[in-house]
This record gives sequence, structure tokens and C-alpha cells, in this order.
Amino acid sequence: MAKVFPFEIHTPYRLFYSGSVEAVVITLTDGEIGVYAGHSFFTAPAVTGVLKIREKGGLWRSAFTTEGILEVTSHRTVLMADAAEWPQEIDYERALAAKQKAEEILRTAMFKFETENAKATLKRAECRMKVYGLK
Repeated sequence: MAKVFPFEIHTPYRLFYSGSVEAVVITLTDGEIGVYAGHSFFTAPAVTGVLKIREKGGLWRSAFTTEGILEVTSHRTVLMADAAEWPQEIDYERALAAKQKAEEILRTAMFKFETENAKATLKRAECRMKVYGLK
């Protein structure tokens, strides 16, 4: 059996997840990383994407998470994210509408702030739709 370590996900609104896990796979600003028991300590910015959690017993779960900070220490690993959602919590139709609106803005935008916001909205919508498909 693989070693486990405590993992938590906090958002401004709730404790999204708390449990003992075998692994966590998350996307940081410089790429995807896997965290296992005994991993070296670090703190790094996380980006919007699909978070994968391998719980005790080898079961993998996926969740949508937005920007945040991942902290790995000797006694626990914590992700503090702006938002996190399980596949069953995602409103697919709303994500699809957000994706379509962001794509339209990207086609017609004239200012950088419009395109930057639309790119972020598009990324969130696409990640939500991907996680929704994993349920």
C-alpha cells in the first residue's frame, strides 16, 4: 500500500476537501506536478485546471480548481484556491455559455483588458467542461 499524507483544499467559501491521499496532480505556473508522501517542501502558485487526487486505495478523483497557492510541508499539503468544484457541482450549460461568450469577445475585442479577461473566462469554462466529462 502506498504511503498517504494529509491534503486539504480551501476556498474562501468552504473547506472543499480534507483527507489522507496517496498522490495529488496539479498544474502550477510552470507545468504539471505530482505530489506524493515525503515530497520536498515548497510553495508555488497554481493555475486554473484539472486537479487529480489519488485517495487511499488507489481511487482517482478529479476536480476543477482555479488560481491559488499550493503549499507542501512535512505535516500536510494544502491548496488555497479561489474556487473548486467536483464534477457533479458543475453546471455544464453555464460553462458552455461562458465559453461561447468568451470566444465571441476574443473575436471582436479591441482592448487588451477585454482579451485578457476573455482568455481567463475561456480557460475556466473549458476546464469545467473537461472535469464535468470526467464524472
